[in-house]
Amino acid sequence: MKIAIAQINPVIGDLVGNAQQILTAAQIAVELGAELLLTPELSLCGYPPRDLLLNPSFVEQMSQQLWALAQQLPDKLAVLVGTVSPNPHVEQGGKPLFNSVALLEGGLIRQVFHKRLLPTYDVFDEDRYFQPGRDTNHVLIKGVHVGISICEDLWNDEQFWGRRSYEVDPIGEIAALNVDVIVNLSASPYSLGKPHLRENMLKHTAQRFNQSILYVNQVGGNDDLIFDGNSFAVNPDGEVVTRAKAFDTDLILVDCLPNQRRLLPIEPAIPTPYLHSTDSELWSALVLGIRDYTHKCGFRKIILGLSGGIDSALVAALAATAIGPDNVLGVLMPSPYSSDHSVSDALALARNLGIQTQTIPIQPMMQGFDTALAPMFAGTDFGVAEENLQSRIRGNLLMAIANKFGYLLLSTGNKSEMSVGYCTLYGDMNGGVAAIADVPKTKVYELCRWLNDEAQWQQENAFDVSALSRASLPFSHAPIPSHIITKPPSAELRPDQVDQDSLPPYEVLDDILERLIELHQSIPEIVEAGFDPTTVDRVAHLVKIAEFKRRQAPPGLKITDRAFGTGWRMPIAQQWRPQASDRVGIPV
Repeated sequence: MKIAIAQINPVIGDLVGNAQQILTAAQIAVELGAELLLTPELSLCGYPPRDLLLNPSFVEQMSQQLWALAQQLPDKLAVLVGTVSPNPHVEQGGKPLFNSVALLEGGLIRQVFHKRLLPTYDVFDEDRYFQPGRDTNHVLIKGVHVGISICEDLWNDEQFWGRRSYEVDPIGEIAALNVDVIVNLSASPYSLGKPHLRENMLKHTAQRFNQSILYVNQVGGNDDLIFDGNSFAVNPDGEVVTRAKAFDTDLILVDCLPNQRRLLPIEPAIPTPYLHSTDSELWSALVLGIRDYTHKCGFRKIILGLSGGIDSALVAALAATAIGPDNVLGVLMPSPYSSDHSVSDALALARNLGIQTQTIPIQPMMQGFDTALAPMFAGTDFGVAEENLQSRIRGNLLMAIANKFGYLLLSTGNKSEMSVGYCTLYGDMNGGVAAIADVPKTKVYELCRWLNDEAQWQQENAFDVSALSRASLPFSHAPIPSHIITKPPSAELRPDQVDQDSLPPYEVLDDILERLIELHQSIPEIVEAGFDPTTVDRVAHLVKIAEFKRRQAPPGLKITDRAFGTGWRMPIAQQWRPQASDRVGIPV
């Protein structure tokens, strides 16, 4: 039996549009000879639907759309569609809905299967909405015995992880039924390195249970989450038969040989290669996140402030790649403290990217604020309040332009700044989405250097077959001016200011932050690793007191395991200090 995997990019809540994506994939799959089509988890409504699920009318419309889709699908094709279904026994206790997969065939909803393991950690909150299924999911489709699992059902292999997170092991139960193939419909969010981890886990599971596995993942950006796709098929010996594109929609086919429990590739026989570096992977993820946030929220153009610094340079390059340079406006807002090179560097960047610019000097507005505040500020020294006014003036200007013309404002702050509060509320934190809020400052530099090197490589090796594993760039030359990368970072809010006047060197700061935020190390453990005790204590304090700023920040695209977004739930008013050495592990 030929099985097709539809790696689609659903729009959350667009039931009609998502159904059309599935129908289009089904029509193509039939033309290619497929008899079964797989779609991602909750493919009909998009993942994660969150509190849309609390609206009974939303659930009812989804049910109606599922029936309509069943009647529109080609007769010769069976399709597994991710959806939700009501819990008929909710009055006996439990949640009102199941996270489900519906088997559509012959114009009917032939059978419905329910997700058994419901993740409730990090960005996941499925126990808020769903009742866990109890049945071992399997079905006979066109003579092939298929085991059906949904996303988290696969993530409980105690041999791979060294522990079990749930009492139930759905994959083990399915494998005990001697099915011909196991399929997994997933919506697995991206983080750095996760595609390789995910594939290694499934290879282990396939070998452990002597089962072939078909894995289909959602692709696209939904709010702060990015889904990388990378759907694939693996044989019982751990061989990857085929793999879909990363960060793009795709349709791939395999031939299932039920008597042998093996999968055979169908052209192209060679799996799509992984992107060749973590920088290439990260770049592609951020581009996709910006593009989908922009388009799915109804914007056509992007605006951002261009300071001549490295953060805004990276965000401008990402935006130009995501939606095209003609649709990006960079605004220069020099103050009396801005260096000449800040303006010239920003203009050089804009020329390299091909984006439009506007220049609005802010000195007249600074003078207006100084005059208005002079009576109240009399007798005080120039300080942070006056410095932050410059950022807030710039933020107001950007928001005014965004409001006037319907542009999406991208904020350009990085993770290092967001961690310690080196950012201004209602100033540089303004925006609809924080494009690099999960990218540490040292990684920003690394990514800019990679971008310049990669653009140069692609220019010189345009027809090299290895380019298939590289991110697609629209630049014919290095886009980031070298001076932006080499000069000391500065907010330029006072004469001769540099970031290191207020912060440890970013190499030190980012190492401490990773240990605090992602590895959950205590202060004594970080000091024991060789860091200055006073510096560690100060950084930990800054992270804690900056929580009120992060709570008011725009959503930031998540690319690490621990981002300041949906999965970050710290109290603002709290006095705990990370001194204890015995830490509680975070679920995978």
